[in-house]
Amino acid sequence: MTDTDGLRLLPFRGLRYAPDRISSLTAVTSPPYDVVVRPEGVRHLETADPYNIVRLILPHTADPAARHRQAADTLRRWRAEGVLAQDPDPALYVYEQRSGEVLQRGLIGALRLDGPVLPHEDVIPEVVEDRAALMRAAAANFEPLLLSYRGGNPANGATAVIERVVEGTPLLSTTTEDGFTHRLWAVTAPADLATIDADLAGRQALIADGHHRWATYQRLYEQQPDATAASPWASGLVLLVDTARYPLQVRAIHRVLPHLPPAKALAELAGAFRTRPLAGGLADALGTLEETSGTAFVLSGGPDTFHLLDRPDPGLLDRTIRRDRPEAWRRLDATVLHSVLLDEVWHIPDHPSDIGYLHHAEAAVEHAARHGASAVLMRATSEETVRQLAECGVTMPRKSTSFGPKPATGLVLRTLEDDN
Repeated sequence: MTDTDGLRLLPFRGLRYAPDRISSLTAVTSPPYDVVVRPEGVRHLETADPYNIVRLILPHTADPAARHRQAADTLRRWRAEGVLAQDPDPALYVYEQRSGEVLQRGLIGALRLDGPVLPHEDVIPEVVEDRAALMRAAAANFEPLLLSYRGGNPANGATAVIERVVEGTPLLSTTTEDGFTHRLWAVTAPADLATIDADLAGRQALIADGHHRWATYQRLYEQQPDATAASPWASGLVLLVDTARYPLQVRAIHRVLPHLPPAKALAELAGAFRTRPLAGGLADALGTLEETSGTAFVLSGGPDTFHLLDRPDPGLLDRTIRRDRPEAWRRLDATVLHSVLLDEVWHIPDHPSDIGYLHHAEAAVEHAARHGASAVLMRATSEETVRQLAECGVTMPRKSTSFGPKPATGLVLRTLEDDN
């Protein structure tokens, strides 16, 4: 596919839950698939409502090979039963998330894959293959990934359309368990769609959350025989947010090492890092981590055991971190973690069964305690650092950042067989 100079966000006929067929929108929504804690979180969502979206994004069966076909069959059945219904007209969707002082608004649409979209993290091939198998079987995009861009004058262009649309009555409104209120509006007027299209034509986007889904979109397009730019597989479902107007929050993603007991982890450091125990609980440990200058991590084996790791051996850093990258990349906590601690000191294989990624520190610590594992708690990287590296064409270690708030899954879906 030939790259284009700007972003093309295409309208689509959204597939949404019929309110009279479900207990509530709250009960059928889910966090993104990679944020759901498994298996506990999956069970919690499945019991919230028989039609919870988790049955589509994280299907499980006695036969693992049948998981994706089960999701496709479930989608087909829910549509036939009227649980999910398609909107009559193609639209872009204004999506609002609000909690306290946090307010985020953006546009959900089908983004052309040939536009200037900057990744900033590597991906795990096994995860891309799994997501591709799911989307291929279902011929659907179940959840939008989160992209950011820098808009222009908020008095005109896409932002002006958004601000005017939210004055009207939304298609839906719900509050999820995390306290966020979600509202959705459809933009169908040709003049509004043209304004948005013209505004985005000169923009580029940064993948804030959803690198694996973006790579999956690209993989699926490449696998389509004789696919053209007009094919529904040539675009993918996204939420596009103007961060000049609505800045994103950036949080860390923590690691859990299921086969490395904390005592062994500390013993094998052997001077590679300074280590010292921390008094107090998780909040105190995270506070100390934020206040520590230079490279630092917190190692935990449970809610009562925290050690600060800092002041890495400079010689070790020089030997293990590649030199063909910008200094900002070489200093990243995630770079040091993967290149030095995981690869060189602890010899942890780079495989999903050996490294778990959890978005909440509490969940990481609890998981470590239950399984005798080590949790490595991280600090967030600023959006500006992420953007600068992405613009240089440099990707960060996978799961380096967690941008948010993330879109709730289940408010609007996109089916590719109908999107023509």
